[in-house]
Amino acid sequence: MAGTSRETGVEFGWRGRGEWTKRGIDLILASLALVLAAPLMLLISVAIRVVMGGPVFFVQERVGLHGRHFKCLKFRTMATNGDYILQEHLRVDTAAASEWNRTRKLARDPRVGPLGRFLRKTSLDELPQIINILRGEMSCVGPRPIQQAELTYYGPHQKTYLSVVPGLTGLWQCSGRSSLSYEQRVELDAYYVQNRSLLLDFSIILRTIPTLLKFHQSA
Repeated sequence: MAGTSRETGVEFGWRGRGEWTKRGIDLILASLALVLAAPLMLLISVAIRVVMGGPVFFVQERVGLHGRHFKCLKFRTMATNGDYILQEHLRVDTAAASEWNRTRKLARDPRVGPLGRFLRKTSLDELPQIINILRGEMSCVGPRPIQQAELTYYGPHQKTYLSVVPGLTGLWQCSGRSSLSYEQRVELDAYYVQNRSLLLDFSIILRTIPTLLKFHQSA
């Protein structure tokens, strides 16, 4: 049985065959998902251009394996002047500022309109990350992709986080999602890396499906 390094969180025996098997599964699942989701992605692209105007995709630099940066793709859900709207909102709303500092998210984000809220609630905004998986920048399952500035929140778990490829879904997405504090997300990411296996990946995928269905039904 494979062991685990307490310092790095890297599982002995996982490298090599385990990583190649995971990458092969990623390519198969992402290729199939891209073919099946292509009509829906085209429909979403048209809806964004018609309803919101401006660019279809939101591209943001995230931290990947070994600290390498990559362009993470999403469907755009915010207004084009979102940064200005956010800063003004946080300036006048102390409760929102406290929520943002604590979780880096807002339950009522002023930058996001009705279409954007629907895409976020159903996770459809993340469909373009299928392309990131095909490029090898992300995996189907792994820690949530974060920005460089967020890495400081991982404290002693930074090396653990950077030892794997971030994922489209993971433990935090199927364990409470937006209701979790940032500290809880970090702990879940660290737990995944330290205990990762193909069986755990399969379990997370199965747990993600009903979570997404629940969001679709309540949207």
